[in-house]
Amino acid sequence: MFCKSVDARHKAGHDGFNMSASFDLRPYREADEDASIALWLETWQQAYPSIDFAARVAWWRERWRNELVPAAQIVVAEEDDELIGFVTIDGAGYLDQLVVSPAQWGTSVSATLVDEAKRLSPAGVTLKVNADNFRAIKFYERNGFVRTGEEMNSSGRAVLLMAWQPM
Repeated sequence: MFCKSVDARHKAGHDGFNMSASFDLRPYREADEDASIALWLETWQQAYPSIDFAARVAWWRERWRNELVPAAQIVVAEEDDELIGFVTIDGAGYLDQLVVSPAQWGTSVSATLVDEAKRLSPAGVTLKVNADNFRAIKFYERNGFVRTGEEMNSSGRAVLLMAWQPM
């Protein structure tokens, strides 16, 4: 089991400004479920306010318990004992979820979690991102991901396929 403290004063944020916060990375624990679900809901409502994600919480909780937790390594970021983000990466290198509190957008939390996913999957990382989520697409491109394709998801939304390969 690991716990890694990150002093963000030593990492530049996406805008080049140094961040002053510090946070810890650690493996997901079963006791993190409610906080993870609440953070997922908060971030998706912020990203897509026209969609009623509250109506999807039961579906998300079932998917979390039955698909993600059993199949993926999940690393959480916490600050002052509060969950501020998490990333899931499975054995094939698929990053299913990168979720960071909107209050932490623009800090080094997202990049640190992606770096952790890369560390856990050194042969490469793949992901899908909604094609209209321009903020996320730019973030992934800044972090070394390239577009590899496009498809429609089960909701009928266009998604980009992206991948990172080590140099």
